[in-house]
Amino acid sequence: MHVFVTGGSGLTGPAIVTELVAAGHTVTGLARSDASAARLESLGAAPYPGDLADLDGLRRGAEAADGVVHLAFGGDFADPDDMMRRDRAAIETLGRALEHSGKPFVSTSGTLVLPAGRAATEKDEPDPAGLAPFRIPGERACLGFADRGVRASVVRLAPTVHGPGDHGFIGMLVATARTTGRSAYVGDGGNRWPAVHRRDAATLFRLALERAPAGSVLHGVAESGVTMRSIAEAIARGLGLPAVALSPSEAAAHFPSPFMATAYAFDGPVTSAHTRDLLGWSPTGPTLLDDLAHGDYLAPA
Repeated sequence: MHVFVTGGSGLTGPAIVTELVAAGHTVTGLARSDASAARLESLGAAPYPGDLADLDGLRRGAEAADGVVHLAFGGDFADPDDMMRRDRAAIETLGRALEHSGKPFVSTSGTLVLPAGRAATEKDEPDPAGLAPFRIPGERACLGFADRGVRASVVRLAPTVHGPGDHGFIGMLVATARTTGRSAYVGDGGNRWPAVHRRDAATLFRLALERAPAGSVLHGVAESGVTMRSIAEAIARGLGLPAVALSPSEAAAHFPSPFMATAYAFDGPVTSAHTRDLLGWSPTGPTLLDDLAHGDYLAPA
């Protein structure tokens, strides 16, 4: 299958491109810079110059492919409305290019769209008052193409997609601990975050592309809920720092932004039982705490 991929040179994207190429698929990847193009070429993909704002380019890339994997999510987090508009416009452009073809279209969301405080499933509706409402319009836009002759599906990734070189939420947590001399959690630290290893996430995207039924919502979650206290304590052990509990007001001053302080206090356990049963997905990568103990998160800066 010839697959058009956006975000293939990002944090999780290279693992997905590698997985697709290893499975025998031909990959063309959207590249917004020479560095992105070189990265894609090193992974065995053909670079396609452009970015999410180039809607004509997105349409042409999708029309020339047998399927699309949309990973890119760009913009300024200080303006979530703009990010939402850009993502929805890109998804609508890609989806329209595939209408009435039966081709697969796999788009990306996150489990932070779901309600807090209980183990959410693939059947749960996103929470517009939750932590990541800017992801919801993109989800709905993609799934809407299931009724328009596209084998559309959405993968909600855990907020922690861990693995080498991670500069996402856990990487920022480690960096904050190094800077402040304390590894912190909020309240009693009992709030839970789902996690998945990058290799397992890549396998899930390939399976979704190859066999997910139209309208599928899939959860890229290997661990349903790892407590933030256990994460902070693992970082503290690795760096030789104290692990400390912070109040919400203290967390707002400690972490790099108010959003990060809120996110690290969020209780968002998620299950992936339906995804595993539907696609035969069976995560085998290391756990998040194993990765913190033995990966590169705590290596000398």
